[in-house]
Amino acid sequence: MHKVGFFRSIQLKLILIYILLILLAIQIIGSYFTTSLERELTSNFKSSIDGRIEVLSHYLQEAFNKERTDEEEPTIQEDVQGIIGDIETDSSWKNLIVVNNQSKVLATNNYSQQDKIGKKDTRDIIQKVLLFSDEQVQDRKDSDGNRIHVQATPLFDNEEKMVGVIYLEASLQDIYDQLSEINQIFYQGTIWAILVSAILGILVARAITKPVMEMRRQAQIMGKGDFTQKVNVYGTDEIGQLAIAFNDLNDQLKHSYAKTEEETRKLNSVIENMSDGVIATDETGAVTLMNEPAGILLGVNPEEIYGQRIMDVLKLDEKVVDPSELPENGSMIIDFSEDDDIFLIRANFSTVTDEDDDVTGFITVISDVTEQEKIEQERREFVSNVSHELRTPLTTMKSYMEALIDGEWKNEDIAPRFLEVTQNETERMIRMVNDLLHLSKMDNKEHQLQKERTEFIQLFHHVIDRFEMNSPEHIEIVRELPNEKLFVWIDQDKLIQVIDNIISNAIKYSPEGGKVTCRVIKQRHQILVSITDEGMGIAYDKLEKIFERFYRVDKARTRKLGGTGLGLAISKELVEAHHGRIWAKSKEGKGTTILFTLPLMGKKRRNNS
Repeated sequence: MHKVGFFRSIQLKLILIYILLILLAIQIIGSYFTTSLERELTSNFKSSIDGRIEVLSHYLQEAFNKERTDEEEPTIQEDVQGIIGDIETDSSWKNLIVVNNQSKVLATNNYSQQDKIGKKDTRDIIQKVLLFSDEQVQDRKDSDGNRIHVQATPLFDNEEKMVGVIYLEASLQDIYDQLSEINQIFYQGTIWAILVSAILGILVARAITKPVMEMRRQAQIMGKGDFTQKVNVYGTDEIGQLAIAFNDLNDQLKHSYAKTEEETRKLNSVIENMSDGVIATDETGAVTLMNEPAGILLGVNPEEIYGQRIMDVLKLDEKVVDPSELPENGSMIIDFSEDDDIFLIRANFSTVTDEDDDVTGFITVISDVTEQEKIEQERREFVSNVSHELRTPLTTMKSYMEALIDGEWKNEDIAPRFLEVTQNETERMIRMVNDLLHLSKMDNKEHQLQKERTEFIQLFHHVIDRFEMNSPEHIEIVRELPNEKLFVWIDQDKLIQVIDNIISNAIKYSPEGGKVTCRVIKQRHQILVSITDEGMGIAYDKLEKIFERFYRVDKARTRKLGGTGLGLAISKELVEAHHGRIWAKSKEGKGTTILFTLPLMGKKRRNNS
């Protein structure tokens, strides 16, 4: 936050307001005082003039009313001049003239205008008095620019007949000079008042703005997240109450900030430790938050993805153009698969709104559903395979049974063959159901292994001996077994079932005159068992699939021989239950080898301990 300059501060504004108020008060007082004084002085001045004019009028009226019979007596002009000379006048009376009713000047107190005595005076104000018999008063400026008071007063005789006019010019300049001096004093006083007001204004403004500036500094500190300091309280006035409220606000913000920080840490901890990925965006769809699991799932660095569009990150450009088109509070499967590497992500979308229900952002939770989708696909394929496998023998049995019911049971040549096929299909379905029940128990962990210490080479010889007694004459079983005792911790019945399944498949797929080779190799902590045939072989891309349920390389031949397609799937489950591993090696046209490992007894014991 920038520092506020003095000329833009509230302190200067308070000083200016204080000075302007003082100046306004002085101007109002000065204006009122000078106006009243001017009115009072001019009123007194005119009252003084009126009083003297009244006295002068009395003497002049007597002079005009005097009867003059003796020629030696002074004339009216001489009497008037004598009265004018004897009357006490002020120095401000510049020009005093008495004229008769014929506008003839009878006397004047201005010696420079003695030559006008006996002549007519044509002044307008005198003519107006002679015409209207009313006193005339004017205030004007003379040729020198000085203010003068002009007054013309009529004179009447005893019969109320106007006999003359008293004309007076009196200077008002002394009064206005005094007013000017008084105004000058006011101006000087105003200057001193402004200076004193400025000093007092600075002190008052500082007293007012100091706590405000402290609160401003504290607000800046609070804005940086520091709530440890408090402002000083200088009194109990409004500013003091504001400081107290500000400190209370500081405490509340400190508590709220700490709580928000705690909740933020919890939320960040939850987001970072979630197994699912979380992506947050603003209302435009730009990424503002991405946790580490989301970066791992998408193969990107969360720190480098900020600001990019969510549609680009999730590769939805072809499906979604705008974030508002995302399925609100819904989900969609996004395929990130490449070639044979299947990778599916489920994205759950939700919107973030404010109190006005305006969208302020989006939250996307992503998770890896590849295995889930694979399991679902396997479940669908399993149901389809079971349905198909059961439908074929059931259709065959139904056809044969219908033929027998229609009378073929009487045919001694056909009926036994129909019954034999029906029996074979029934036995195959029973084996299939038993295998499915066995797999179901293993999937649900209901099948308990009865393990015991077993010498494996002897057990393997026993299984091979049984196959040699019952195998077709055109198949040769070759043994490549070590001449030592190898002890394993196994369930004998289940492991015999594994070996039976593998050898049976090898014999089924071996051509006439072919060989089935059984080997056992002792390794460091385990034994490696392999059973090799000389059949048609399996393509490389199908090797892993032979351990899937109901998968057959040659479906027609397997069904013909009564296979269910579950043998190797059961074998895989049983070998892994014994902590071993099973896999296949093959080349098309050169036979197939099924291999599996079993831990030796010593390693088994160490693992159990």
